[in-house]
Amino acid sequence: MAEPYSLTRLPGDATGAGTQRHWLAAYTKARHETLVARQLTSKVVSHLLPTYIRSARWSDRVKRTMAPLFPGYVFVHVSDEERVRVLQTAGVVNIVSVAGRPAPLADAEVALLRECAARPRQFEPHPFLHIGERVRVKHGPFAGWEGILTYKKNAARLVVSLEQIMRSVSLELDGADVETAFAARLAPSRAGACCAQSAVGFD
Repeated sequence: MAEPYSLTRLPGDATGAGTQRHWLAAYTKARHETLVARQLTSKVVSHLLPTYIRSARWSDRVKRTMAPLFPGYVFVHVSDEERVRVLQTAGVVNIVSVAGRPAPLADAEVALLRECAARPRQFEPHPFLHIGERVRVKHGPFAGWEGILTYKKNAARLVVSLEQIMRSVSLELDGADVETAFAARLAPSRAGACCAQSAVGFD
């Protein structure tokens, strides 16, 4: 059974001994995410393992457990030297790369991961979406977020995606709290709007 996400911070989280750290996606063996996270904790490697509450219906009851929000991935904040230690961790298959080089996550993606990790009851996995009606949240704790609008059991949900690993998650919203992203871009800029867009905007 998966456990709630784990986040370990190192002294000098952004830099260490003159080496810059980046957030990377570590691809794991199936159902090894929690095992990998535990080993990274023992190695004092900064990481995130966002989880969600998964419901499974049994004959006499509904069982709820914590499960990885992004199955097959643990996200690590590492330097080049620390990346080698991650690859030497049992259960880690590789680091997501492009053209043979580790592919750092964008700041917007890291912001999304942090929110997912902090709010396990509000997010759930969703089939990866790339096209659809793009909207922006106007009010509430997720104001400024952009994603694709979908519906589940007549409830509006915002789908946001991690392009780097081609995975999506969704959260429930009040349909009145969103506007089309195109209309939002045409509207007069509001104080802090640019910061909100850059935090979780996905284009």
